[in-house]
Amino acid sequence: MNLSLPHKKIGAGVIWSPSGQVLIDKRKAEGAMGGLWEFPGGKIEPGETVPECIVREIREELAIEISVGKHLISIEHTYPTFQITLIAHHCQHISGIPQPIESDEVRWVNVEDLHRYQFPAANLAIIAAIQSGQKC
Repeated sequence: MNLSLPHKKIGAGVIWSPSGQVLIDKRKAEGAMGGLWEFPGGKIEPGETVPECIVREIREELAIEISVGKHLISIEHTYPTFQITLIAHHCQHISGIPQPIESDEVRWVNVEDLHRYQFPAANLAIIAAIQSGQKC
């Protein structure tokens, strides 16, 4: 880890629909890594557990309710301007229709179609873990 770069600790949800699709959202074009797709989530606040962070972020960013399940993967990745610890959990969609409150678009996709979307580098390990059959 490069101590001179800022470090972000992020909780991300791999949200499964009853039909077996996963929810992804497209980052706002004007923000960092704008226009790329991601698994929804956000920064873990002090004193917050990863599952609490994921539930809060999904509620704030997508206006849906989820349940957080088992841990899928943790990733350490260094981008040119910051480092990230990305902690992904399997989640189940409980209620609500996903709204792009903090993103440009949201989409339910089949796992086998994830390669058609451009993701930030750190998210690629999440996709690989999902595609290797690590479903909830």
